[in-house]
Amino acid sequence: MKRIGVLFVCHGNICRSPMAESVFSADVRRRGMAARFDVSSAATHTDELGNPPHRGTQRKLAAEGVPLVPHRARLLTRADGERYDYILGMDDENLRHMRRILGDCSARTALLLDFSARPRAIADPWYTGNFDETFADIAEGCTAFFEYLLREHAETLKKIP
Repeated sequence: MKRIGVLFVCHGNICRSPMAESVFSADVRRRGMAARFDVSSAATHTDELGNPPHRGTQRKLAAEGVPLVPHRARLLTRADGERYDYILGMDDENLRHMRRILGDCSARTALLLDFSARPRAIADPWYTGNFDETFADIAEGCTAFFEYLLREHAETLKKIP
């Protein structure tokens, strides 16, 4: 069985992308579909490489009852473009850098909220300090993306082991 590879990307891989990785991973586990997915996150810049998620991300996930995935910031690589099926950024700057790093690849690149009814960027709480708003946007995006996957990969996802 081929797993669906999903990689969430933001600037430093300590706020938004590990939050999205944690939210999406918790959701697929809750639905009994964790075995169907390969989920991770990465950065477009080297600023935070090796660092754990931001304390604000850790606090917000804990407050929402979402387990934080084991994580240290890592850089997006060209090889990720072949390993993952979907590589999802948080804002237009992320998307530009993702496409520069990945080059011509087989993965679909998009913004996470492109799958929602209101496509838009997800603000970086490193600058805004608003982890509540970031979490709400990420939860909305992950839900909409999962609904898209259920439609797009219906045959694969309905075959629960």
